[in-house]
Amino acid sequence: MNIGGIITSDVANGPGLRTSVFISGCPIHCKGCHNEKLWDYDYGVPLTDELTQEILDSIDHEGIAGLSILGGEPLSFENIEGTAKLISDFRNRFGRNKTIWLYTGYCIDDLYEHYVADYFDLLYDACENVDVIVDGPFIEEEKDITLLYRGSKNQRIIDMAKTLENDYEPVLLDIDKYGILK
Repeated sequence: MNIGGIITSDVANGPGLRTSVFISGCPIHCKGCHNEKLWDYDYGVPLTDELTQEILDSIDHEGIAGLSILGGEPLSFENIEGTAKLISDFRNRFGRNKTIWLYTGYCIDDLYEHYVADYFDLLYDACENVDVIVDGPFIEEEKDITLLYRGSKNQRIIDMAKTLENDYEPVLLDIDKYGILK
């Protein structure tokens, strides 16, 4: 799996200061995508153990809220194993003291129906260990620059702990207009 970019002290992709990691490769190819260069799975640099440690070190500071994983498409078949490992490494280091936000162009309602058995456990582990999933493809006709943490009105900010408690029926995160979690 390749990493197309890393932003430390990011405030655009979740609440608080975060490190955002952009995974390369996407099969969805949304019209109007602002990260078209990340459609290519070969773009960027490989996610090595050393780079993973650099990412985690950038988060290991008071005042850094956590990790945001974006793409490309972190949950594509080609990326799920690397994404799940990054999530696992994060949880091993920080426990639940910091948060993980994961952005996907897939709707979580559909993910479990279409994922093949070989990858299902990886997908389940990844989703079980993130705090929030922002799901759905970017739809240019629904673009709204006033939305918090997403680009188009169809995309949802899903509270994964509550979704897991609700038998995978998506539960939206309670977030006010200033980005404060309630």
